[in-house]
Amino acid sequence: MSEVPSARRAEIGRRIGVPLMYGLFRPRVLGAWRVPASGPVILAVNHSHAVDGPMVMGVAPRPAHFLIKKEAFVGPLDPFLTGIGQLKVDRHGTDRTAITHALGVLEQGGVLGIFPEGTRGEGDFAALRSGLAYFAVRTGALIVPVAVLGSTDRQGRLVKALPPLRSRIDVVFGDPFDAGDGSGRRTRKALDDATGRIQKQLTAHLENARRLTGR
Repeated sequence: MSEVPSARRAEIGRRIGVPLMYGLFRPRVLGAWRVPASGPVILAVNHSHAVDGPMVMGVAPRPAHFLIKKEAFVGPLDPFLTGIGQLKVDRHGTDRTAITHALGVLEQGGVLGIFPEGTRGEGDFAALRSGLAYFAVRTGALIVPVAVLGSTDRQGRLVKALPPLRSRIDVVFGDPFDAGDGSGRRTRKALDDATGRIQKQLTAHLENARRLTGR
């Protein structure tokens, strides 16, 4: 089994992402100071556009390892994404390698990026998978909700798969919270209860982010 990607590799990705995202778009980043400066953290990001992950990688204050669907690891993107510390995951079954690597990132005090809805959709946190709760409860990592707003407002003229060049995209980081109930239990009921608490927190953050940004 391959080793857990290092924070150094994720930092390389962040250094690539910063000029790329700020060069292509006009990110407005709010609340980045809320991300704990050290220790294990999970960035829980709403997902409505392919640019959401790279945007958060580029503007987050710490290097992040995102769980990304294996279908994205094709051609030259495979060695590139692997080289910048991103984690390939098979969404159609229990991917033990991805789970082990994600746990390893958090156990080493790193930052794990997750799209808790599992796939692109409305980006409203309406349907959460239990993976986020499992990682949070298992490792004790704090969850930081992240709302990406504006990426789906309009299509670009030159590249329709991307938002218009130099368009404003808001990234709003929320207050970190602990998903557990203090018991340390990892039963199915405990994870279901944690998922419910997480969904309330993420939904409240998204509503607040929309009020804050006017989107």
